[in-house]
Amino acid sequence: GGFGALFELPMDRYREPVLVSGTDGVGTKLKLAMQLGSHDTIGIDLVAMCANDIVVAGAEPLFFLDYYATGRLDLDTAAAVIGGIARGGALAGCGWTGGETAEMPGMYAAGDYDLAGFAVGIVEKSRILQPDNVQIGDVLLGLASSGPHSNGYSLIRKVLEISGASLDQAVGGSSLGEALMTPTRIYVKSLLSLLQQVEVHAMAHITGGGLSENLPRVLPEQSCAEIVRDSWRLPAVFDWLRNTGGIADSEMLRTFNCGIGMVVCVPEDAAGPATRILESLGESVHRIGQIRECDCAAPCVRYI
Repeated sequence: GGFGALFELPMDRYREPVLVSGTDGVGTKLKLAMQLGSHDTIGIDLVAMCANDIVVAGAEPLFFLDYYATGRLDLDTAAAVIGGIARGGALAGCGWTGGETAEMPGMYAAGDYDLAGFAVGIVEKSRILQPDNVQIGDVLLGLASSGPHSNGYSLIRKVLEISGASLDQAVGGSSLGEALMTPTRIYVKSLLSLLQQVEVHAMAHITGGGLSENLPRVLPEQSCAEIVRDSWRLPAVFDWLRNTGGIADSEMLRTFNCGIGMVVCVPEDAAGPATRILESLGESVHRIGQIRECDCAAPCVRYI
């Protein structure tokens, strides 16, 4: 009932604590949720997009707040969305301390709503993951995604519109609608556990822009992420999108995660132990490439 949420920092665990924040939404995946009347997992997506962003700095998410805006509040829809946010917070191991619900008649059409949120985490200053930690020869481990996560849905909806495809058709053991609405995987607990056990040089959350645009964000100058394209299999939902939409491989890799939702960069001798740890925590792990020296003007990704 107060005007602000309170959170006591665990100062006894840190000598030089640094707060890390991230904010995001779920994009036009919301339109598909409304079309299907499926609102119970979109809140997981919202938490995932924020929590996965801050854990790549080595930070432990502490708390999350949301913003829910609609033309007219539908209690059943709102309850489903909020329930998903609560489950997402539990999966990320962070507290959900509240948020804002806004009714805005005239701004949103009947039945429409929008979501945004932000998370705040904490990391020891000396343990922040930064590009200068990355070394030539480091190994890149790709953690499997659960689907498109929350990116590329404008293109997905265009493919659905033009093809006239039924969301009830079977794709990879589920319906197309179920495959597209599968919530974003939250990697936080697995990655925090990994950070306590092996040396990690960098992590990249593969969101909009795919591997091509997200990996360079965590690389130092004069380096290249060399990706072995056939080191993992394209999941069925992406195969369907590529074939049905006639989408070029380069565009697929620039728009979607293509089955790799998180990349972990580790020294060569840590690749085996890191893989075993992550798999023991329920992650599917692929060795997708290495860091190479490059004379490009900026860090880049090269597919072989």
